[in-house]
Amino acid sequence: MDFLAVLRHQLTAFGELVTPDVELSTPVTGCGDWTLYDLADHVGNGNLWVVTAVAENRGDHTGEPAPKDAAELRAWLDGTADALVTSLSVDPETPAWTFSKLLPRTVGFWQRRRALETLVHVWDGQHALGTADVFDPELAADGISEVFELFAPRMIQRGLATEPQEALRIRSTDTGQTWTYGPGEPVAELSGAASDLLLALWQRIPATDPALAWNGNWAAGERILAGPLVP
Repeated sequence: MDFLAVLRHQLTAFGELVTPDVELSTPVTGCGDWTLYDLADHVGNGNLWVVTAVAENRGDHTGEPAPKDAAELRAWLDGTADALVTSLSVDPETPAWTFSKLLPRTVGFWQRRRALETLVHVWDGQHALGTADVFDPELAADGISEVFELFAPRMIQRGLATEPQEALRIRSTDTGQTWTYGPGEPVAELSGAASDLLLALWQRIPATDPALAWNGNWAAGERILAGPLVP
């Protein structure tokens, strides 16, 4: 998958959320008590954080708060997006600082991570404004893989979650892929379109959403999902 192309597209889509007349105080329900302004600040400063990680091999960058005027905020966002794309437009195997040793510490890690990060945050902003759309199935499926490859084990390593005692199977009905998280034979299965499954794993929709279906011991499955699997 061309994650750099995906990232460019998602960064453009996110920037388009910030129109001259947008209400920046709009709540973003999938992100705690954040507003649309907080989400934009997070995405823009996250872009600059990764630029520093690649250019200076460190992860301690702290940026200034984003502008609070909508027009200035849009221009700032576009600038951070351009800086990020320029930074990541190199060989994916180029070494770079990352926050985890679970996956290769390369620019390719950031191409994928920022593409998937921005994908979810575009949905957050669209959902706040009443315009959310579904994810591309292939891209959503890769996002599911990332949760189990990177975030779920990292949450355990950081002491923020415990290892599951039983296994849960996740089944994507539109891509045909399955993922198993936990030891032994799965005691439950959660199935649905990859887009809905990714939203559930990132706690944007509940695991009881009508778009999803449970088989087996759903109570045990819900306990495994509650992990938490992601930050």
